[in-house]
Amino acid sequence: MALKYKFNLKDIKLEDFKIYLFSLLKAFIPKKKIKNIKDLTEFIQKKSSWVSQVTLYGYLKTRMGTKYVLMFDDEIFLTSINKAKWNIYSIALQDLTFYCLSYLYVFHGHDETKKAYNIYEEILNDEITNEMPQEVISKGKEKFKERLEKINWRKYYNSWPFNESALALYEWSPVAQELKNLDRKIVLNSMILKWENIQKEFTKLINF
Repeated sequence: MALKYKFNLKDIKLEDFKIYLFSLLKAFIPKKKIKNIKDLTEFIQKKSSWVSQVTLYGYLKTRMGTKYVLMFDDEIFLTSINKAKWNIYSIALQDLTFYCLSYLYVFHGHDETKKAYNIYEEILNDEITNEMPQEVISKGKEKFKERLEKINWRKYYNSWPFNESALALYEWSPVAQELKNLDRKIVLNSMILKWENIQKEFTKLINF
């Protein structure tokens, strides 16, 4: 799709951009310790949302340059962004859920692996109120179960745990395929680098 867009503020949802626009401020906000499954679920939900949106909007901004602020007048393109956001997020949730439970299992002796699907399902069901498409929810649950059957909890945390969400960013970003082919390494690395920060944060906050 040609990048010829006019900026229209009414088309932008505040909740979609506040995470991206104010992400730097988070460094100054005291972090909440993760003491139980409820805290863990909240951490997974918030951080997956943050990584998904920051990487998606960041990539679009980088690729479009000065045209970035002009791309929101086209309804079809806005629909593509929204679809990408939810699909990337659904996979990001999976990766972070598996990572956290694998890390807890190996380094803290907490076997919460049987709660993996419950955590994922709870988050997705909660997102219904935020208009997460039912199609994405159903597909996400199906893929989660498939991955869950094959997972090695002892190794997952240290075996490219966020590869799937990085690939989802590459797949779903609404950018012409010939451009994405050129950007593949940069796109994948941008997601992996964001996850590295989340990993460090998790290891500091965990207090089961």
